[in-house]
Amino acid sequence: MAAQRASAGKSKSHALLGDLAYDQIKQEIIDCVLKPGSEVTESQLSERLKLGKAPIRAALTRLSQQGLVRPVHRRGYVIAPITIRDVNNIFQLRLFLEPPAARLAAQNGIEEEKLRRLDEICRTEYCVDDKQGTAGFLQANHEFHVTIARASGNERLARMIGQLLDDMERLFHFGLSLRDRSPQMQHEHRLLVDAIRRRDGEVAEGVAAEQIRAARDMVSQALMSSSELLDINLARKPAEEIWF
Repeated sequence: MAAQRASAGKSKSHALLGDLAYDQIKQEIIDCVLKPGSEVTESQLSERLKLGKAPIRAALTRLSQQGLVRPVHRRGYVIAPITIRDVNNIFQLRLFLEPPAARLAAQNGIEEEKLRRLDEICRTEYCVDDKQGTAGFLQANHEFHVTIARASGNERLARMIGQLLDDMERLFHFGLSLRDRSPQMQHEHRLLVDAIRRRDGEVAEGVAAEQIRAARDMVSQALMSSSELLDINLARKPAEEIWF
């Protein structure tokens, strides 16, 4: 019996370390501490994060399933690159998923405490020259959209939207030059919260779609002016992959 308890405790400890490794590596990918296209090994990550190879391996397996890293035979892993096609795919999926989620959230209703939190996020601003402030804005924006997605009542849908927002955050952290759209985004967020508060699913769906299209246009313009991103990730890309 004691041996069984010890074994169960050891398994739980390994699982917790795997979760810790996953969270740390994933955040470094999103923040571009681990740059798109760079190579990493289990040994490097184990030494730097002060964790054993087993939890690192488990974390990399999960990240590979999510498409954030790619295994390379006998070399380790490559951090997934960012391409213009990726950006188009992300926004296309957001348009498929988020407007219906907003409609469902409005129809289901959101408790007042969470609505007040959404109101608070609506007041969040960023400045293009303030990296820390921009990071805080992106975290708040992620919380805003995932909160609404979860209110749809479909947890799978919420997880998919959260993953897409992680991918967008990663793009911004890579050095995308954003123009300041704080006033417009605050206005769009307020319109969406107001529609949800009124339980108006049709308006909520329309506002969500317009907001995503505006963000797509902003990112498209910024991406085309980001020479570093274009040089690193579009080298040797066929012309048909460069589209918006």
